[in-house]
Amino acid sequence: MAELILNHLAKDFGTGRAAVTDFSLKVRHGGFLALLGPSGCGKTTVLRMIAGFEAPTNGSIHLGERLLADASRSLPPERRNMAMVFQSYALWPHMSVADNVGYPLKVRGISGEAYKQKVREALATVRLANHAERRPADLSGGQRQRVALARCLVSSPDVVLLDEPLANLDHHLKQEMEETFREFHQRSGATMIYVTHDQSEAMALATDVAVMSEGRLLQAALPAEIYARPEGRVVGGLIGRGAILSLPSPVGDIRLLDWCALEPLLSHEVGDRPKVDVLLRQEDVLITGEGIAARVESILYEGERYAVKLLLGDGQVLRAFSRERLDVGESVRVMARAAWRL
Repeated sequence: MAELILNHLAKDFGTGRAAVTDFSLKVRHGGFLALLGPSGCGKTTVLRMIAGFEAPTNGSIHLGERLLADASRSLPPERRNMAMVFQSYALWPHMSVADNVGYPLKVRGISGEAYKQKVREALATVRLANHAERRPADLSGGQRQRVALARCLVSSPDVVLLDEPLANLDHHLKQEMEETFREFHQRSGATMIYVTHDQSEAMALATDVAVMSEGRLLQAALPAEIYARPEGRVVGGLIGRGAILSLPSPVGDIRLLDWCALEPLLSHEVGDRPKVDVLLRQEDVLITGEGIAARVESILYEGERYAVKLLLGDGQVLRAFSRERLDVGESVRVMARAAWRL
C-alpha cells in the first residue's frame, strides 16, 4: 500500500512569481484528499504535476518507493497508473458508453472476456450497467460524469485525480454527484485527489483537506480538525462561515476561548494588549437578551433561518443565525459559545 509523497514541490513558469512553492504533503493510500483554495492558488498545477502533465521545477514526487518525477526527470502520464476526471468529462461522442469506459483497456491491449468483464464491473460500480450501449449525448450531465468515473476505475489506477469535476453542475446535481463520489471512493479503494475552490464540497467528500494560497500549502488536516482549529487568517476565512475579529490577546497560550474568556476581550475591559485574530463561527454566536451590544446591519432569509450581519460598537462585523426575523438597525445583545484564536 503506497503513499503518494510530494516533497518540497515547486513549479515556476517564468512569469515572475512561482505557481507552486515548497509544497510538501503525504497522501495516505486509499485516502480522499481535497486540495482547496481560491482560483489561481496553484492547486491545479499541483494536480498536473502529479498526473505528469507538468514537470516540477524543484522537489520530487514519489508513489511509495517509486520516483515519478523530480527536477531532472519525469515519468510520462501513461506510465504512472493514474486516471484523471476533468470538468468537461472528455468523452468520445461517437463511442457508446461501454466503449468510452473500455478505451483505457484497449490502449493497454486488453480484449476478449477480460475486457468485457472489467467494463461491466466498472459500469455496475457507478450504477450505469443499463446504459452501456447509449451514446454520451443521450445522457444527463451527472450520468456523463459517472461514465468518466467508470473509465477511471476500469484500469485499476493507483491514484484518481479530479479537477473541479462538479464545477459545471447545478446545485441539485452537485449533491447527487457528491454521493456518487463517496460511493466510488468506498467501492474502489483508490487514492483520490480532488481539486476544488468550494469548501462545502471539500468538507462533504474528503477524508483529508489541504488548503492552499498563493502557491503554498497552509494547512492539511482532517475536515473536522481544519474546521474547528484553522491555522491562520486565510484558512479561517476559507473554511466555514463566520467572522474574524481583531481583539486584545487573551492571557496565556490558549487557543479555544469560551464566553468567560471572550467577553472581556469583546467588551474592551482588558488593558493595552497586542491584538490577535479571533475566529467566531456563525453558529456559535447567539442573539440573546444578554452579552455585548450590537446593531443589525443586514439580514438574509435562507429558508430554515435568517443569516444576520451585526455591527459591534467598535465597527467590527459579527455574523449570526436567527430563527426570528430582525429589523435592520435594531439593537440586540449577543454572546458566543466559543471562539478560536488564529
